[in-house]
Amino acid sequence: MNLKEKVARRKEEQKLIGMWTGMARSHLMGKVITDVSYITDKEKEERGWYSKTVVIKLNNGVELRPICDEEGNDAGVLETNIKDLEIIPTI
Repeated sequence: MNLKEKVARRKEEQKLIGMWTGMARSHLMGKVITDVSYITDKEKEERGWYSKTVVIKLNNGVELRPICDEEGNDAGVLETNIKDLEIIPTI
């Protein structure tokens, strides 16, 4: 990859970061966590997953569920900066 291609790729990446950050902020900033649980056996089966993931519910109805990839092929872990809880695991 030449310098011109690298610069173009970097600009595109920055554009995508800005877009996705803005969308996430508009739904997440200032919200309150109202509940934390794991998906049910039924939800796990409906998704065809092998594991259960944590669900973080917000006061605006948004639910956050870590997944292993963009296609949602299985549950995912959540990394944190919390001492003694560096990972919220799948079960």
